[in-house]
Amino acid sequence: MKNLKVAIVGRPNVGKSALVNRLCERDEAIVHERRGVTRDRTYHPCEWNGVAFDLIDTGGLEMSDDDCFKGDIRSSALMGAEEADSIVFLVDGKVGIQSDDQDVACLLKKTKKQVHLAVNKMDNPDDEGEIWNFMSLGFGQPIAVSAVHGHGTGDLLDIVVDDLKRVAEQDQDEADSFIGEEDDFINVAIIGRPNAGKSTLTNKLTDQNRSIVSDVAGTTRDAIDTVVEHEGRTYRIIDTAGLRRKSKIDDNVEYFSYVRAMRAIDRADVAVLVVDGTLGITNEDQRVANYAEEKHCAMCIALNKWDAVEGAEAKKEIRADLEEFMQFASYAPIQSISALTGKKVDKIWDSINIAYDNYCKKLSTAKLNEWLADIRSSGHTITSGKAILRMKYITQSGVKPPTFQIFCNRPDIVTPNYKRFLENKLRDSFDLSGTPIKIFMRGKD
Repeated sequence: MKNLKVAIVGRPNVGKSALVNRLCERDEAIVHERRGVTRDRTYHPCEWNGVAFDLIDTGGLEMSDDDCFKGDIRSSALMGAEEADSIVFLVDGKVGIQSDDQDVACLLKKTKKQVHLAVNKMDNPDDEGEIWNFMSLGFGQPIAVSAVHGHGTGDLLDIVVDDLKRVAEQDQDEADSFIGEEDDFINVAIIGRPNAGKSTLTNKLTDQNRSIVSDVAGTTRDAIDTVVEHEGRTYRIIDTAGLRRKSKIDDNVEYFSYVRAMRAIDRADVAVLVVDGTLGITNEDQRVANYAEEKHCAMCIALNKWDAVEGAEAKKEIRADLEEFMQFASYAPIQSISALTGKKVDKIWDSINIAYDNYCKKLSTAKLNEWLADIRSSGHTITSGKAILRMKYITQSGVKPPTFQIFCNRPDIVTPNYKRFLENKLRDSFDLSGTPIKIFMRGKD
């Protein structure tokens, strides 16, 4: 069921992201004094007086195109306004009405949506100054708010929620959005180094241009969620900012993007690592994959821009390097694609499904112990002095990822190499591609 949505719209640097954080009571939207920090529109869950809805944080609307991103930012912001059920038009009370405010007002009147005018940075509730001048924008009585101190935000939410209730009453299906139950999504994080093609792949998978795509590295700064259905299954696709080494992050905005990307990986079921095929595997790719592997989420690899790699020998060498340098995540299936042209992108859905299904797989105890009996009969064990490892019983204790407990006499002598041997044997016997697994050795106690 579609959630109700409220878009926060306005020119740059009026405090849209700060207001989103205040209304959601969390620091999800990136806030910075620099103009244009928010480029893509991002979605943030919010609740007020028992009504659940999504707040859409949009990029600042500017009419000039002297920046390579402004046209895309403007289009993305307007798409956010079009899909919203209610719009908050935010202006800056300290500087008064600007020409861009008037241009934004003209655009919003064309949406035929309910627009609520909020005047931000009114930090002193007893001094509303020239707030009434903003009535000339044509949206009725303005609401004085302070995103920093929280003044007036409750009044704003009261008005917005009343508007949402009226919208919901017009369509009985939308009334179910107030229940607020979490749908059963497969959470998929699109990860990778900057400019590998993550946003292009996201747009192909979601079939909509919601992530701004350009050839400038680091365009995506927020983690962006898109819910999409494909062949009867529902996915939450999370496009993340490109990850760099911490030592290379010397910009405050990029640091917060790094934090958002880590959070996205933390809540992912499946991570799709996008590798630039024209560059081959790099140290940054390995580090990005390590982030996902450390979080124990399932993983698959999209070898992007494959159509730009010339010659069979070059392709063979890149694949060989990928398999060698990604041995720590050798379980991840590899699919060569071209996100730009869409070639073989549909195969990524198959990789995601295989990885997720195995991530949730539950193996029978009987089959596991048959496997363990074969290991014992092979005689492959380890010793330490006079101590000999004897494994007695195995059971699966969890999923996401599959977790196994092996009961034995001397867990203290088990080495990492022997654990890797057991993992490889498990993978040889059971289909666990796409997912990490955990093995714990337990003593009699």
